[in-house]
Amino acid sequence: MNKMEILIYMLIFYVVIMIAIVWYQLAQQKKIRDQIRGLANNTLEMTPEEYFKMRSKSFGGRGRPKYSNNYNFPGVYILHNKSKDQYYVGQGKLVLNRVNSHFTGRGNGDVYADYKYGDRWTIKMIALKNSGFSTLNALERHTISTYDSFRNGYNRNRGNKWFFSGFYNLV
Repeated sequence: MNKMEILIYMLIFYVVIMIAIVWYQLAQQKKIRDQIRGLANNTLEMTPEEYFKMRSKSFGGRGRPKYSNNYNFPGVYILHNKSKDQYYVGQGKLVLNRVNSHFTGRGNGDVYADYKYGDRWTIKMIALKNSGFSTLNALERHTISTYDSFRNGYNRNRGNKWFFSGFYNLV
């Protein structure tokens, strides 16, 4: 074999490896999107009005502690403006509190404005626990990507820092 043939074989080998890497990355992205959609499809979807009603329910008794105080959880929420078919994805260590902030004027201003002026909304929440993701940042980043809420929605960035949070564990 001469040097030119060796170079051609090396180039072919390199191209095959690059194609395999791209194929693997695309397969992983599809797997993650399917996982996010599966999580979102297996959660309760509610309107802001239903959310406020649920959030204000009380155990009764002295001090009337609310259910939501005992069931707040770390997770990601998906706010869908059904009137405009746009999404906002966010995260919170106390996700019920974060969702509340968007519909009471202390969250994303664009979301609140559209809610205030009568657009129809739905809310979905995904708990970090048993999601298959190891961090809120990873879960949020992949959910933003899945719902395209950065380019075609309310999110102003692609999610929080992701260098090590981008790794996930599919369960």
